[in-house]
Amino acid sequence: MRPSAHGRLCKVACGKKQAQVHNPIKKRAAAKGVWRNHGSGPGSKNEPKLIILEYNGKKDDRPTVLVGKAVTFDTGGISIKPADKMDEMKFDKCGGCTVLGIMKAVSELKLPVNVVGIIPSVENMPGGESYRPGDIIRMYGGSTAEILNTDAEGRLILSDALSYGVKTYKPKAVLDFATLTGACIVALGPNVAGLVSNNNGIASKIRKSSEKTGEEVWQLPLNDDYTDMIKSDYADIKNVGIGRAAGAITAAAFLANAVGTTPWAHFDIAGTAWIQTGTKEKSYNPKGATGFGVRLGVDYLASSP
Repeated sequence: MRPSAHGRLCKVACGKKQAQVHNPIKKRAAAKGVWRNHGSGPGSKNEPKLIILEYNGKKDDRPTVLVGKAVTFDTGGISIKPADKMDEMKFDKCGGCTVLGIMKAVSELKLPVNVVGIIPSVENMPGGESYRPGDIIRMYGGSTAEILNTDAEGRLILSDALSYGVKTYKPKAVLDFATLTGACIVALGPNVAGLVSNNNGIASKIRKSSEKTGEEVWQLPLNDDYTDMIKSDYADIKNVGIGRAAGAITAAAFLANAVGTTPWAHFDIAGTAWIQTGTKEKSYNPKGATGFGVRLGVDYLASSP
């Protein structure tokens, strides 16, 4: 599936009135300047898309914004991945698919909430126009980022989408879903998603929804020590931490830079988004993608005032 096909799928699933698809490169004005960082897109001939889904079920209430990483295929770019299991990188769009699933369910259940889904959809491919290690880019939120690894592209598109969501919709909360780091699989395995949040209230509600739905999460810490690990000598931040240390948390720290003080929670679903070695069997999960996060997300929204 390419970004354009992903956009068409969202329109079919949610309806043309609810789904908008922007090309952030050619139609930047129409997209209101969103996604200035399109560094991970030009390596592919398939143009990136910014998919926006809106559901309004409650008058005079700020929305909850959901952001989902949708790298429709991830080769790693110039920092190319090993060939082994690269075929599984078709699942690198699962965060975006989770957001689509939540939006579809909320709409069909007619929940009395306002929700906005934002899905940056892109291919990460090597090519003459690809961004490179050593590049410095300016993010949509205004900060600069030094690129040390082009395979850490998910946090770049997520960061721009998060900043756009916070600026445009002024939400009461933001949740993001992403197959973000292999480090999270190393830490938690294939059955538990990583949770990072800047708000104890949201984290507590998420844990309750996790227990209720059986979609397990484990909260990881986030403090200034981890933020310091992504400081750059040449830009405001860098897109990787220090070696292999705390990789799942330093990736989340990069995202935290985009949301500021807005209540936010990040789900690293790299281990839980599809059936992998060691995944617990569940009758409703055939081989392939699991839809992890849809049940949890819907329950969280249904139980939030």
